[in-house]
Amino acid sequence: MDLLHNQLAALQRRLAFVAVDPINWKLYVQSFTWGVALFETYLLLRQYPLYSKKEPPPALVGHFKQDEFEKSQRYGKDKARFSLVSGLYKQCVDSAMIQFGLYAWAWKVGGQITGKLGYGPEYEILQSNLFVAVLILVGYIPTIPFNIYQTFVLEEKHGFNKTTPQLFVADIVKSFGLGFAIGAPFLSAFLWVFKWAGDRFVPWLMAFMLSFQLSMVILYPTVIQPLFNKLSPLAEGELRTRIEALATKLKFPLKHLYEIDGSKRSSHSNAYFFGLPWSKHIVIFDTLIKESKPEEVEAVLAHELGHWYHLHPTKLLAISQIHIFTILALFPAFLHAPPLLRSFDFPKEVAARPPTIVAFFVFQVQMLLSPLEALVNIAMNFISRKFEWEADRFACELQEKVAVGEKEEKENAEMADMGERLSRALITLHVKNLSTVWVDWLYSAYHHSHPTLTERLKALEAFQVQKAKKSGAGGKKEL
Repeated sequence: MDLLHNQLAALQRRLAFVAVDPINWKLYVQSFTWGVALFETYLLLRQYPLYSKKEPPPALVGHFKQDEFEKSQRYGKDKARFSLVSGLYKQCVDSAMIQFGLYAWAWKVGGQITGKLGYGPEYEILQSNLFVAVLILVGYIPTIPFNIYQTFVLEEKHGFNKTTPQLFVADIVKSFGLGFAIGAPFLSAFLWVFKWAGDRFVPWLMAFMLSFQLSMVILYPTVIQPLFNKLSPLAEGELRTRIEALATKLKFPLKHLYEIDGSKRSSHSNAYFFGLPWSKHIVIFDTLIKESKPEEVEAVLAHELGHWYHLHPTKLLAISQIHIFTILALFPAFLHAPPLLRSFDFPKEVAARPPTIVAFFVFQVQMLLSPLEALVNIAMNFISRKFEWEADRFACELQEKVAVGEKEEKENAEMADMGERLSRALITLHVKNLSTVWVDWLYSAYHHSHPTLTERLKALEAFQVQKAKKSGAGGKKEL
């Protein structure tokens, strides 16, 4: 542990200039946040002309009806226009908040409310919670018109919206309620650990963050998600039988198999699993069940179980710990930097002893790391796409992954076409969701955590060819 702290201390000495050099941090933040926003605009402008193409990519010509492709193109074009306008609007709002000292104002308001409650400035954790609440509320209000437009105009126009105005408002109220019920205790505990641990806070905060992440694995499905959607046990029938048999063969620790009423809000469909290592839950959208055949839904679940088989969630959790460690290791230099807060219009008395939450917001949540976070996002998308390839290959080669006994040989033979079934399921999902089929490579690298449909179909076909060659070679060897 001492070695870790010595290395962290050496890093802080290298970053000592942050606390003394007269750097125009506001200009830096404005420049880089606008740089990221304009780069994202450039990516949209690269992607936008592809929505004017009249035919799908050659590899997909036989899979899309012309009217379905045209609907997909219109939906993609409308979403791109919305993203362009809403993205620049959001950047203008964020830029104005930075330029006109909204963060300093929010801290002042938090202090005033704290005072009216009968507490002084020594109650930093209380004031920090109020500071965050003010920022969230003020930041959310300008986005309301765009949220309404996206739900009731854009999604409605293309037949996806199922949300009523009452449900829309209820979701907002529930979201803010959850933010208070979970966010406030989390932030309070975060700041308490920080104060308690002193200069050696990094390993302690990492342990706290990891504990919180693991606790959310339990809380989300049992407490949070039921507030927004109804999870019902999947009805008895062919689909349930297929999934339970697949889980048993792979020794997947399936505890519950749910159908979720995703159609309550949208026509989009999906399936996923969650849970602790010894207790997993599978959730399937009712829209997916309605739009796909049981054998195709089974193929989608085979892909999802591929993520479990290859430990992808665990690997992503480990990567997130590295990310968190990097942020926390860099943070102390910015915590003890009065010029940083002065750049963002905080008064001298606040900047002299920077509140932890204020310094953290300036450093990571909103500002200084935005260009680095953009690069991290690209790297994470690369890793995620690699995991998607592996999960697709797992589904394609599933028959080889399952232990075969004499009684199971015929049953497992039915898995031989799992790759073909997954291909059909992916096509169905793209058609029903009006997903984009023409994608610019740079736009995809920045925005997409999954390979494009064309890429996945080509890869699945290649996996199946390799599998056939392997099977043929095995058969010749036996002869």
